Amino acid sequence: MFQSLTYGDLELPQVREKILSFLAAEPERKYELVIGTDSQPHNGSGVDFVTAIVVHRIGQGGIYFWKRIVNKKVYVLRERMYAEAALSLEMAETVLALLHKDGITKYDVEIHVDIGKYGDTREMITEIIGMVRGSGYNVKMKPESYAASKVADRHT
Repeated sequence: MFQSLTYGDLELPQVREKILSFLAAEPERKYELVIGTDSQPHNGSGVDFVTAIVVHRIGQGGIYFWKRIVNKKVYVLRERMYAEAALSLEMAETVLALLHKDGITKYDVEIHVDIGKYGDTREMITEIIGMVRGSGYNVKMKPESYAASKVADRHT
């Protein structure tokens, strides 16, 4: 079970404290720090983007924080997928800046993208995966990209 906390209700120092408290509660466990973004178009009147920061305690759930951005621009699918990846990368940099004094590095963060081998996004796999890897992050796509396709998707 994942516990949801909205980022908008918390300031970044509070997010840092919640993450560090969660990690400290069971320091012997293995954790994953994952970031993913999902979006939902609204009938030509803009797009909701939700980015999730997930701290997964392997085998025992986790906590996540999410932030919504509403953009009134109309996007085609390719633009939207690139925007999702860019928002995830931007959030990853924010999280790293927040936790860098606590020993968290790019190697500890994984980006989940909402693309996969099936469906309309399959043609973008090489480009978007390359964009994320080129930024120095590990990346997963559907069906393993739960931060984007499950967690962030709950809030779009």
